[in-house]
Amino acid sequence: MSGFFHNAVRSFTSFFGFVFDLMGDGLRFLCLTVRSHSALSAEVLFLRKQLAFYEERETQPRRLNNSARLSLALWSHLLDWKSALVIVKPETLIDWYRKGFKVFWKWKSRVGRPRLPENIRKLIVRMALENPTWGQARVAAELSVKLGIYVSPRTVRTYWPPESGPRGPHRTSSQHWKTFVRNHAQSIVACDFFVVVTARFRILYVFLLMEVGTRRILHSNVTAHPTAEWTLQQFREAIPCDHPYRFLIRDRDSIFSLEVDDQLKAFGLRVLRTPARAPQANAYCERLVGTVRRECLDFMILLGERHLSRILAEWVIHYNQGRPHSSLGPGIPEPVEMRLPQQPHAHVRHFLVSDCKIASRAILGGLHHEYRWERSAA
Repeated sequence: MSGFFHNAVRSFTSFFGFVFDLMGDGLRFLCLTVRSHSALSAEVLFLRKQLAFYEERETQPRRLNNSARLSLALWSHLLDWKSALVIVKPETLIDWYRKGFKVFWKWKSRVGRPRLPENIRKLIVRMALENPTWGQARVAAELSVKLGIYVSPRTVRTYWPPESGPRGPHRTSSQHWKTFVRNHAQSIVACDFFVVVTARFRILYVFLLMEVGTRRILHSNVTAHPTAEWTLQQFREAIPCDHPYRFLIRDRDSIFSLEVDDQLKAFGLRVLRTPARAPQANAYCERLVGTVRRECLDFMILLGERHLSRILAEWVIHYNQGRPHSSLGPGIPEPVEMRLPQQPHAHVRHFLVSDCKIASRAILGGLHHEYRWERSAA
């Protein structure tokens, strides 16, 4: 950061020194125009005598800077410069003039139109990142037809995010996995196993099956010896014959054998196996496992399989019917009508209704509570 600041200061100082030198030469020229011809002739002769002395001694002059070169090239148009030029060859002065002419026309004939406003540039980047299957022509058409911002695909290409490539970030011929899950959430179920250690250091396996669209836990069970047959029986108990589901997301655990997959296909489910070592592909169920631990099991001393099953069953009811989910709005997976009586409406915000009271129900011995309205006794 300090090196960048130092270079910026040097460039700024060099530019203003260049301009200052040119302005100084211009002011000296204006002062000389008001002097008499005889005084100017005498001064020219005086300076030439001094210059001739340095030529006799063959003294090498210092290297000229850019402002001095430009000044000599400009003032050479007003006199016979070949007879007055001493420190460099005539070809060198002509080369200075040509370089200055190139720089001038390069600045005068700058290529391109003015940049788009910053908000439109950010909008182009946003549309490119949010729509992985769109190209530059599609973004330009979206801007022109729907938003009234008339730009060409070539203009869109100018502001296309560099890390996205010509068609966007990691462009593929199909939609991303995240997009697929979001579009088919109502017809996807996900399952997973996780391990629980009891007070006697016995290892138990918990099976969870959830509906991705509503975040509702369809089924949960506990076993000490998970097998393919036991797992298949859990699916039979959880998924009815007239289910609306199309896809099942699962990991590559060996418990899910080919026999289980074949039976699930007979249920009308297409099994989607996650890639190896990619738990984020089953992120909804992995998050559910973390929620079970953080909100329930981490606070319990589990005595055995029956104890774990009872605690898990109570928590699942709370999860489905009493726990708000931020991903739902927030909302609750099961309909409100199935959980609470009709709530009274207060006419003033932040005040409780006078003829009602708030009742609570303890969950898991007071680890959580559910609250609801109740009419006060007359």
